[in-house]
Amino acid sequence: MYRGRFAPSPTGALHAGSLVAALASWLDARAHGGVWLLRIEDVDTPRCVPGADHEILRQLAACGLHADEPPVWQSARAAHYQQALDALAAAGRAYPCACSRKDIEAAQAAAGLQRERHAELPYPGTCRPERGGLAGRTGRAWRLHTGDSARINWTDRRLGAQQQDVASAVGDVVLRRADGLWAYQLAVVVDDAAQGITHVVRGEDLADNTPRQILLQRALGVPTPVYLHTPLVLAADGCKLSKQNGAAPLDLTDPLAALRAAGTVLGLPPLPGTALPDWLASAVAAWPWRASVA
Repeated sequence: MYRGRFAPSPTGALHAGSLVAALASWLDARAHGGVWLLRIEDVDTPRCVPGADHEILRQLAACGLHADEPPVWQSARAAHYQQALDALAAAGRAYPCACSRKDIEAAQAAAGLQRERHAELPYPGTCRPERGGLAGRTGRAWRLHTGDSARINWTDRRLGAQQQDVASAVGDVVLRRADGLWAYQLAVVVDDAAQGITHVVRGEDLADNTPRQILLQRALGVPTPVYLHTPLVLAADGCKLSKQNGAAPLDLTDPLAALRAAGTVLGLPPLPGTALPDWLASAVAAWPWRASVA
């Protein structure tokens, strides 16, 4: 059975961009007779706003987007992430790392490499066990050993064929951060597997995370979902609309108007219905990616 999810981070209330992602995941699940789940991704506790998780649930309910099972909070699942990390370490796929950001920048600069604008600085593998490990330093984070080549090929239902060599583009992915918090990449993979997620529908800004997650899925021996990355809502500066660039919380005095605006971003035509349930039913029937589920 199709099992999808919407997984917001409670760093604030939903805005126009996050409603697009929520509506897309809900529509895809309903269009394919599936189950739609909610997961609150609150592992990055310094960025979480108290009460934002329940405000998000309230906003979704106001828009008629109801989950089929009780929501899951990542903050309650630390033991599961530790179990996954232990398994990776035992298999030689995870190792402790002592490097700071400045250490990584210095190592890359010494190799003649410079960070591209908006790009990550690939980790050079300084603390890999075969290179001497911690060499007497104290471990700060835990990383996934990607190997020297980790080319991932995958197909997105909207974007088509995609590929990335994780080893050269990112390097060894962080699994547990230097501050002791669990990294998003590990948490999302463990939780998607635990919840039996078969289809992931989310914003296009997360497409470049997908190869890392596929690599980690393979390392853990769990299934890889089918992915669909949707168009983004852009701010006035052309960047993705987000809380970081001042995205206003959703105005839900008229939930149907907010949903219509989100539907336009997703390519839905003007739809009939002046009542919320009628419009949502029309949106399910008109969902553009109905035929791309396999």
